[in-house]
Amino acid sequence: MNTKIILSLTILCVTHLLDITSRVNGAEKPNILFIFADDWGWGDLSCHGHPYVKTPNIDRLAREGTDFHRFTVASGVCSPSRTAVMTGRFPARYNIDGHFAWVPQNQKRNMPDWLDPSTTTLPRLLQQSGYKTAHFGKWHLANDMIPDSPLPSVYGYDEYGAFNCAGEQMPVHEDAKRAIDFIRKSNRDGKPFYVNLWIHEPHTPFHTVPKYEWRFREMENREDQIYASVLSHADDRIGEILNELDRLKVTENTLVIFSSDNGPARASGPSELDLHYDTATGAGWGIAAAKGLTAGRKGYKSALFEGGIGVPFIARWPGQIAEGNIDNSSLLSAVDLLPTFCEIAGVELPDGYEPDGISQVAPLLGPPTKTRIKPLFWKMQSPWPIQKARPYHWVSFAMVHKNWKLLTNQNCTYCELYDVTLDPLETVNVSTKYPEVVEQMLKDLDGWKSTLPPSPSGDVFSVERSQSTSN
Repeated sequence: MNTKIILSLTILCVTHLLDITSRVNGAEKPNILFIFADDWGWGDLSCHGHPYVKTPNIDRLAREGTDFHRFTVASGVCSPSRTAVMTGRFPARYNIDGHFAWVPQNQKRNMPDWLDPSTTTLPRLLQQSGYKTAHFGKWHLANDMIPDSPLPSVYGYDEYGAFNCAGEQMPVHEDAKRAIDFIRKSNRDGKPFYVNLWIHEPHTPFHTVPKYEWRFREMENREDQIYASVLSHADDRIGEILNELDRLKVTENTLVIFSSDNGPARASGPSELDLHYDTATGAGWGIAAAKGLTAGRKGYKSALFEGGIGVPFIARWPGQIAEGNIDNSSLLSAVDLLPTFCEIAGVELPDGYEPDGISQVAPLLGPPTKTRIKPLFWKMQSPWPIQKARPYHWVSFAMVHKNWKLLTNQNCTYCELYDVTLDPLETVNVSTKYPEVVEQMLKDLDGWKSTLPPSPSGDVFSVERSQSTSN
């Protein structure tokens, strides 16, 4: 390439990076509100074309910010997905491949009983740099059935109210009220805040409230009515917080992100509508009312196809993030959130810490990026051979590099390859057309697997393990 062209491109890139830096550093430390739903499908928003679910408050975020269509989480299920957000690293590095359950189940699956409290976490980094930090809503980086697991406060929160954790279980619908109280207090103290609002909806059991069922009283299908009502309730609570930001006049300096931990849950076959009891959240309607949509993406919750990991990601930061914009090319990941939020907050990453993600401030503020340089990896415990009732839930490993996505079974005897830039819905398997790409990605996947620990280590085991061993 001509030397003058290379020099011009270099100057252009440096100028763009300096522009981004000045835009971020030019403002006072921004507040960050990260809303993380539970099992909320990409198609479960009225701004994404849902036929009956109404989400005017989340739609407001899309209208006043940018809707990123190519965001993926780090797992098709809850606990590993949340681990990636907290740590900026692939959950397989902690042997967290599934949800935290009873201790014997965790042990059987070669998992720890909770996320290691000594690991580098996003809230702790922000807390140490002067942010007031809080978590309200679902935890599930341990479990309420493991009473000796660390409390959320150990991971870097000044305040919390949570469920699916040890100790007292916060009622699921108190999340917004608690968040608003914390935001008011932080604003009164003149401190920037970081708030996790990890809402329960629309995870089972579905905790319906008469007011929201009444909104959809004319719907003939009871399951659809239940599903629409819980999403509407969640959207209203989000609206309460957005209104409070307006009232406090901090909207302009607050980055708000709405996303989901994985794709929507679905029953694997016909099921009866009945009540279900959860030890952390109480009684509600069961899986028959799970009507989540993926808007054409393959698979649902627990799949590594896009229906399981491709979720909503809407970001609003007035004056910084483009208003009313859609970015359908930038490949963003949950492991990117820690380095991205830290750059926005002016927080340096600690020595010795190496995130698997990268800062995505550039595409967040625009313009979009066309390809991803640093690869992404996924690991899950998935069945093989392919099950007829769940044809997209066989993938145990996946990898994305540049425009390619590779999916394999447990022993890599079967692979599928997709060009996710041209084919984001994974409609055409091109593995036979590009065998050299498959071969190279399998080598890279093997290299990544070799870096993973064979078993969990550290302060991550309940006393129940030693008791069960002695018995």
